[in-house]
Amino acid sequence: MEIHKTASESGINLEIIFVGRSNVGKSSLLRELFGARVKIGKRPGVTLRPSHIQVSDLLITDMPGFGFMSGVKDRKQDIVKDKTVHYIENNAERIKIGVLVLDSPAFPEIVDRWDSKEQIPIDVEMFDFLREVGIDTIVAANKMDKVKENEYDLLLDEISFRLGLEPPWQNWKHLIAPISAKKGDLKALKGVLKDRLHEMKRDDLFRYL
Repeated sequence: MEIHKTASESGINLEIIFVGRSNVGKSSLLRELFGARVKIGKRPGVTLRPSHIQVSDLLITDMPGFGFMSGVKDRKQDIVKDKTVHYIENNAERIKIGVLVLDSPAFPEIVDRWDSKEQIPIDVEMFDFLREVGIDTIVAANKMDKVKENEYDLLLDEISFRLGLEPPWQNWKHLIAPISAKKGDLKALKGVLKDRLHEMKRDDLFRYL
């Protein structure tokens, strides 16, 4: 669905956006979470525009994947990032929740690699940006099915630390939701989303999760 009308004309009162690097599983997550038929490009970097689904007065938006994309020119990668930032800035008033999807097993190494170059990793930059513009931000720590049970908490501690959240990660269960979109294990994320919607007095939207 493309949103051509203004939010008010389309009957939209609130929006939830899903952001993240390419190949972190955003589209799979949306299909599992909302049963949505989200359009997927043939390869990362093909799509520059957000994909939208509207249920009731809620707009669910899948933002294009950002960051390094194999076979995609740097300029196009920058365009994706710029368009994402502009979209969020232009619609910040109606975007009530931002879900940052991470590839959990790869995240600490990615952050450390960027830190070694004295550069801010784009995932961390996006996390900080969403919060700075006043969007309630949730981290969907995806691909936890690839993590050994005895390393689960350690990895989540490392993720929280690299996001600037003092471990242990259990102190941030209202912000960090460990999930596996591939396995359909979204219990933690659904719980956090329902808590947010309840705070907004929007329990009527629970049926869409």
